[in-house]
Amino acid sequence: MALSHLFLTSVFFLLPSVTHVLAQQDGCSVDNQNPSVNENNPPAYVVATITLEQGFTISIDPSSPDASYFTIQGSQLQLTKSVDYEEDTLLLVYLLCTDTAGQSNSLQIIVTIVNVNDNSPVFKQTNFTQIVPEDTKVNATIISREDLSATDADLDTIYYELTTRVPDTDGYFAIKGVNNPEIYLQKALDYDKIKFTTLLLYARDRPVDSTDTTYTATATISISIEQADTKPPWFLPCTFINTDNNICISSPYTGRVNISEKSTTPLTLEPGPIYAIDPDYTLNEKIVYSIVGGDTDEVFSVDADTGNLTMNKAATSSDPFLLQVMASQVNNIQKYSVVSVEIKVINKSDYAPYFNSEIYRGTVSVGLAPGSFVLEADTPSKPLMITAADDDFTDKVNPNIEYLITNSTDFTASKDGLILTNVMLQSPGIVTMEALGKDTVSLQEARTVIVVEVVSATDDTSSDKRYTAQDMGALGGTLAALLLIALVLLGLMIYKQYGKPVNYLVRKKFSKSHPDDYQNQAYKEDEHPDVSAKQHETAENSSVQSMTSVLEQPSLPSPSSKSAETDGLPTASTASTVVFDQEEKEQEVEEESNQEKEVKSILKTDRHPADNGYKAVWFKTDVDPDAGDGVEVIEDNAAADDDEDSDQDLEKNEEEEQDYNEDSYHGRPEVSFAPESQLPPDVEVKINMSGTDAATEDVSELL
Repeated sequence: MALSHLFLTSVFFLLPSVTHVLAQQDGCSVDNQNPSVNENNPPAYVVATITLEQGFTISIDPSSPDASYFTIQGSQLQLTKSVDYEEDTLLLVYLLCTDTAGQSNSLQIIVTIVNVNDNSPVFKQTNFTQIVPEDTKVNATIISREDLSATDADLDTIYYELTTRVPDTDGYFAIKGVNNPEIYLQKALDYDKIKFTTLLLYARDRPVDSTDTTYTATATISISIEQADTKPPWFLPCTFINTDNNICISSPYTGRVNISEKSTTPLTLEPGPIYAIDPDYTLNEKIVYSIVGGDTDEVFSVDADTGNLTMNKAATSSDPFLLQVMASQVNNIQKYSVVSVEIKVINKSDYAPYFNSEIYRGTVSVGLAPGSFVLEADTPSKPLMITAADDDFTDKVNPNIEYLITNSTDFTASKDGLILTNVMLQSPGIVTMEALGKDTVSLQEARTVIVVEVVSATDDTSSDKRYTAQDMGALGGTLAALLLIALVLLGLMIYKQYGKPVNYLVRKKFSKSHPDDYQNQAYKEDEHPDVSAKQHETAENSSVQSMTSVLEQPSLPSPSSKSAETDGLPTASTASTVVFDQEEKEQEVEEESNQEKEVKSILKTDRHPADNGYKAVWFKTDVDPDAGDGVEVIEDNAAADDDEDSDQDLEKNEEEEQDYNEDSYHGRPEVSFAPESQLPPDVEVKINMSGTDAATEDVSELL
């Protein structure tokens, strides 16, 4: 019989004090007095080897505590059966050594059983079911350590590992440590994301990365999430603002009421009636509604159960109302939400909009770019347009109507009612769709049907080519550019043809309108005469004499016959030719030379009788009565003035004639002059002009 561990240990320490027990006796001995044997050994396992001298025999003492475990085969001490560390950790056996005289001595053998990993860890319970509320706090214990701890008969240290079998549920639950199987909540739960999961808890008698033989036990934990009342009500429709879809923001509601009119039915709102839900839908707590702001005059009221908005009295002002409506849970008023409701006050609309035609028919070709016009079926060159009339307006045109296509995404309607393609159509066919005309102020609607025949490009027999809005815009831009280029070229041609004569006339007119720009240098020289001045005066007198000879003409008849003879005057004369320079550059040079030209006044008050050939002009009042025949008095002052201007112009024209001959203009105006002394006071001088109009105008100015 195997001894208990405590007993064998005591014996092991007491044996050395027993004098008759020896590790080796005369005539008998063993090679190992304290051998070690692994558990689960096979039968006939050799524990020790016995050595006997001649005349000695050896046997197992039947009184040994574990005599049944051993046997002697020849010179070997063997185990008769397999040993188990979990049952026996030490085996004690005595061997009797007897000589030929019959005397016996005892030989003690202590066998240590070595523990071998031959047992798997064991859980108290292999299947667990746990219900976890959604609002369980993070780090809270879900299943305790005591319930999940495993045992190992080999008394090995147990190593734990937790995994999940349900996808997308990792990270919510964890164990406290590798040697502590307590399960706790690691991340906040969300019923919309996790409702159930299955966990697997592994218990191993060796670390996970160990190469030794490892025994493993498994426990299954099924966890169900129980939804909790964690979210406030949501007004619908709403939009999720995060990927977890646990926050939903609603849009404001809008509505209209007629001024000075109380509505007896619930108001129609956009995008729909006031309605809120409990997002904790498995609980679905009851929700009540109330107006908490924006209704100081108590014009409106809201039904607590349905959320319908009604009027208590008529609105007397056109100012809009901005109401604040709250939805709260009955079981917990702290779970609430607030939404804005804008009510516009408008003038009453007595008539709803309507379409003049119940069905509109159009046609369009396949392959056109999005945004192409749908054309009228009867008039393929005209874009299809739908128009809703409104009898509230004298011209039946309501500017607040917008058009929508309600049941097709292949087409769209513009604000003006034009029907356009929304995609590139790929195949021929018939498309029937509904169009909506909606008054954005009164929210009244009108509906009609549009039938569009989609034809292939080869089936389009219309002689008019169909263009898209983009084509028309490109064509308009091209034409505008061409028009601009044509205007620029036309301007250049006009300037090249007429620019120089015009510039000349403008400059000449400008110079005459500013006579102060010229200084009478000759008059100044008369006040301070010198040699050069006298020389210049002599040259000038010679020029005047030559001009006088040119201007001499036969005397005219008497005034009584001046009319007839004046009509008979020649229409052109070669006495003098006035030529105008059309070249701008040459004109500038001429103007500069004219400004530098010395002008000598012939209006003097002193006389030089000794100067032969000297001529002077005085005002009539300054004439010396004793002048004699040497002074000629001109009675007609106007004629005298004209003659003086003519003399000056002739002198200038002679200078310009040579330059003008180089110009491309062939017509040249000609002017004939007669001596002013031979002209009667009322004589009419006719001038025949040939050439450009600009030259004619300039000659008139010279006269």
